[in-house]
Amino acid sequence: MLTTFISWTKRHPRWSVLIALVLLFTVYRIVRPTPPDYEYVSEAVTRGDVIRKVSASGKVRALNTIKVGAEVSGQITKVYVDFNSRVQAGQVLAEIDPTRVRARVEQSEAQVAVARANLQQTLANVARARAELEIQERDFDRQKALAERGFVSKAGLDIAQSKLNSARNALQVALAQTQSGGAQIRQGNAELSSATLDLNRTVIVAPASGVIINKLVEPGTTVAASFQTPNLFEIAADTAKMQVEASVDEADIGQIRTGQMVSFTVDSYPDDVFKAKVRQVRQAPVEAQNVVSYLVIIDVDNVKGKLLPGMTANVEIITDVRTNVTRVPTNAMRFRPRLVDRPQPAAEKPASDTTKKGNALPKVYLVGDDPYRPERRAIRTGLQGEEYTEVVSGLKKGDKVLVRTKSLKPKKETDESADEDDNAAS
Repeated sequence: MLTTFISWTKRHPRWSVLIALVLLFTVYRIVRPTPPDYEYVSEAVTRGDVIRKVSASGKVRALNTIKVGAEVSGQITKVYVDFNSRVQAGQVLAEIDPTRVRARVEQSEAQVAVARANLQQTLANVARARAELEIQERDFDRQKALAERGFVSKAGLDIAQSKLNSARNALQVALAQTQSGGAQIRQGNAELSSATLDLNRTVIVAPASGVIINKLVEPGTTVAASFQTPNLFEIAADTAKMQVEASVDEADIGQIRTGQMVSFTVDSYPDDVFKAKVRQVRQAPVEAQNVVSYLVIIDVDNVKGKLLPGMTANVEIITDVRTNVTRVPTNAMRFRPRLVDRPQPAAEKPASDTTKKGNALPKVYLVGDDPYRPERRAIRTGLQGEEYTEVVSGLKKGDKVLVRTKSLKPKKETDESADEDDNAAS
């Protein structure tokens, strides 16, 4: 058969060359390597600061918020302030209709006057009883002297003794009535003082200087203070100093200490970074949907008045800092190249890849001679932050570490591949 093929090629040289070229092209397409559709992106190891932060969210509050209420019931007749009004301590904020309370004051005054008149009457009764007692004492002495000489019978002496005892009892009753009258006067004065105090409380005054941040009443509103004190106004005592109440997760609360520096932003001023300081870490846990958090109180100056109570603050608490150290992007600590590009693990783990306790050291991948064959290296790390991690040993400034994979596919094909990956993951 080979002889026949050779003879055919000699008779048809052009066809033989054409067939040979087709075969060579086919073999080339099969054998030639397919170029990768991705590449690795690297960043250099640098020297600089490593900052560890705890992120949280919270609310901006006034340093001292005072709720002003009413202790008497009635209808609001006048309101002298509005939202954002600046008030001074003792300034009148509103008035409650005093008609009913004033009537109670007048009633108490009348009761006191009646009690004093009754007291005067009892004092007159005391004087009369004392005079009667003196008369009966003198009469008894005379009757006794006459009885000793036999001029008065025993019955007459007994009658004189009975009248004397009655006069003494009458004096005791009059004195007791005097004490009762004095008690009634004190009771009336107490009721008068209470009524007068309630009359004064119909005028609502500011207990401290500040800004009205909430007003809950208008003229004509009826307030009832029977069971609890209704709130009428809220005053932010000092808006030049505010506080942020940040909710920190239980996993991060162990890093928070009093005095740590804080930076935060609010949605109203996204380009402004406000500086603050941790004042207090409250130990009372707050549990919501099985998530435990703790409240951290942060002091902030509000001299420019930009911060308003109730704003949402995006807080970053600086828990530790390392300055001028060798650092590597934290992404490099988590990045792993594709499985086919990773170097084969050694049969035994080198001693340099473990800590003194036997734990594996963290590893990063460096750019090698072949861009698709990175070099794996174990390193010793220090402080780990969100952006950078401190490198104690294993790397030097200028080393290139891999941080992510970049696709080289066309955008449409990349999107379709991502959709396929999402469907596969689902």
